[in-house]
Amino acid sequence: MLKNKDYSKLEDILMYKFKDISLLDTAFKHKSYANESVDDQISYERFEYLGDAILEFITSKELFLKYPDKTEGELTKLRASLVCEYTLSQITRELGFGEYLYLSHGEEINGGKNRPSILCDLFESVLGAVYLDGGMDEAEKYVNRFLLSDIDGRSTFYDAKSTLQEYAQAEGMQLDYRLLSTTGPEHNRTYRVIARLNMEEYEEGTGPTKKMAEQVAAHQTIIRLGIE
Repeated sequence: MLKNKDYSKLEDILMYKFKDISLLDTAFKHKSYANESVDDQISYERFEYLGDAILEFITSKELFLKYPDKTEGELTKLRASLVCEYTLSQITRELGFGEYLYLSHGEEINGGKNRPSILCDLFESVLGAVYLDGGMDEAEKYVNRFLLSDIDGRSTFYDAKSTLQEYAQAEGMQLDYRLLSTTGPEHNRTYRVIARLNMEEYEEGTGPTKKMAEQVAAHQTIIRLGIE
């Protein structure tokens, strides 16, 4: 059976009071927990599916209205940077969503509460729950409040590596990424890298692939250097 969780603090953070609080139970129930439970076999995957579609619609609409001069290709690229795993997982990590997760014991001891892919899922599954409980108006408030309130800041991640490469070339510097560690089982690797300019170490990044870790390291380095 589900443990009784107090969502009052989360509702304060979300600035939304649920009429049916059980929707949050479903939104935070990972499939590993559902698979282990006799009584609770529905995971957040259906809510995530719904939230993903709503997120794409709301983000597309807001970008269409905000940037009337951008082409379809530019809008698509911008939307991709906003709804990528890194961006959404950073938001839910800051909001503390991982603390409300229902996980199997094995998934929990393997760091599921901090895994970017799961944290990304939670942004969408909670969005699905908000929509089911409060409709599209509340869903739009959620997306605008936590994602679209800082479009310029959040959109830098998508092109972080190329942006940092352009900066390095303009400054006559050599950019490279050094792998610091690879941990975890083969099906769940975590890569840790550091960005270097002229062999000087800057910021680290971690991710489920080496490419993602490099992207995170580049993004953090851009922030540190104040590159626009």
